[in-house]
Amino acid sequence: MSSYDYDLFVIGGGSGGVRAARVAASLGKRVAIAEEYRYGGTCVIRGCVPKKLFVYASQFHEHFEDAEGFGWTVGESSFDWKKLVAAKDAEIARLEGLYKKGLAGANAEILETRAELVDAHTVRLAKTGQTVTAKTIVIATGGRPNPHVALPGHEFCISSNEAFHLEELPKSIVIAGGGYIAVEFANIFHGLGVETTLIYRGAEILSRFDEDLRRGLHEAMVAKGIRILCHDTLQKVSKGEGGLTLETMNNGTLQAGVVLLALGRDPNTEGLGLEAAGVAVDERGAIIVDDYSRTNLENIYALGDVTNRVQLTPVAIHEAMCFIETEYKNNPTRPDHELIPTAVFSQPEIGTVGLAEEEAGKRYGELEVYRAQFRPLKATLSGRAERMIMKLIVDAASRKVVGAHILGHDAGEMAQLLGVTLKAGCTKDDFDQTMALHPTAAEELVTMYAPSYRIREGKRV
Repeated sequence: MSSYDYDLFVIGGGSGGVRAARVAASLGKRVAIAEEYRYGGTCVIRGCVPKKLFVYASQFHEHFEDAEGFGWTVGESSFDWKKLVAAKDAEIARLEGLYKKGLAGANAEILETRAELVDAHTVRLAKTGQTVTAKTIVIATGGRPNPHVALPGHEFCISSNEAFHLEELPKSIVIAGGGYIAVEFANIFHGLGVETTLIYRGAEILSRFDEDLRRGLHEAMVAKGIRILCHDTLQKVSKGEGGLTLETMNNGTLQAGVVLLALGRDPNTEGLGLEAAGVAVDERGAIIVDDYSRTNLENIYALGDVTNRVQLTPVAIHEAMCFIETEYKNNPTRPDHELIPTAVFSQPEIGTVGLAEEEAGKRYGELEVYRAQFRPLKATLSGRAERMIMKLIVDAASRKVVGAHILGHDAGEMAQLLGVTLKAGCTKDDFDQTMALHPTAAEELVTMYAPSYRIREGKRV
């Protein structure tokens, strides 16, 4: 009989932690999991799920406008922010219940408390002060928004966490940042009728994505009425009777009802007792792990955003399943972080998998780039001016498709399927030999027969 209270103790009730705890418990292990806020983690409680619900809500004003082109007459419409928030909260509560139900069904012990390491095998439960021991410990506490404390007046700003719980919808908002969180919220608030400004220090939004998609989205957002200020930063935020006053580096003074800081996320490791236990972290506070998600201590693992590898929910879940194989099935398994499909739920949407053109140009001697830009069929009757962009990046030597990028409606759905295709190592010839499904936007992916241009030694030829 083990001298430990548990075979496995999981700190953090997000997607990665819950998956590790539930599956280990289903294998007959004695498992406890501790979460100090709500089960479901960032994604379910204050991230991708409520954000996607808000995306849907923000699109309806365009749907109403488009309907006229198809013969529909839509009456007067109005929007109730509090009703949306209440409906979102009810759905999030339902999902949290499912997470707990899954854990309970597997006989994992569910603890609603903060948990902190005392040493390599001991955990203190903050709510009671009790200490428990475990043979193996998994840390899956995720990340949190960077509060940007260097900004004078940062205390008057909100993060993405608070954006889901605003008492009232503001008349105007300034969003600082150029990553996917900033871009998605800019489109959400604009779609809900808020005067929206995005301010970003870089030359173009979404710096890690393919340049064509970044530019195409920027143009589409501006055409909708979103103000985008690149090469600029907030210098100071002050609060007055009329709202917030913002001083910028290059665009003078701005006024806003709300300022949302979307300036990156930090690993959530503060106060976890990592130093006491001897768990190594990097300069950002992220837990350092090996190829199998094991820390410098043999019995302690870390999963998901707390390791600052790839900050995506499905990645955390994948890492949890690899942990189970490694620790409990005698099958050491490395998480596979290659060719991860990614979406930005902007409006229009971005879906991508594999290498962007610039990155691929550094890896391969010669590339073939297939690019199509067109007006989708739905826009012909609605009269909307948005255009779709599709790109395939092909290694000329092997004919293998190494990147696929889409800007337009349902781009995320297409990227998921393209993820299977690229993971299977399909070539451009495989695409060419696949019959088109007409009429769809996705058929462009298999009807681009001639390269738009080539990249040789990093230069277009």
